Amino acid sequence: MNLHDYIKPFDKQTLEDFAIRCSTTVGQLKQVAYGYRRPGAALAISIERESSRSVTCEVMRPDIDWAYLRSSEPTTLPLSSLNK
Repeated sequence: MNLHDYIKPFDKQTLEDFAIRCSTTVGQLKQVAYGYRRPGAALAISIERESSRSVTCEVMRPDIDWAYLRSSEPTTLPLSSLNK
């Protein structure tokens, strides 16, 4: 599902609440939904999270290799390297 289809049934308050949960504005969401702007990676992730994966990062930003990012293990530094 794309963002436009996802937010289309929202009333004004629901859309405002969704924007707040995504740490953005209603205006920015609408620009992304109507294709005037691409979301940054952080916004795409927020939209996916707050839409419970109804709108995925892959749909919003097909130019990013999300499969690689999703399969990558988080990196942590050993404690010994922090003391150097």
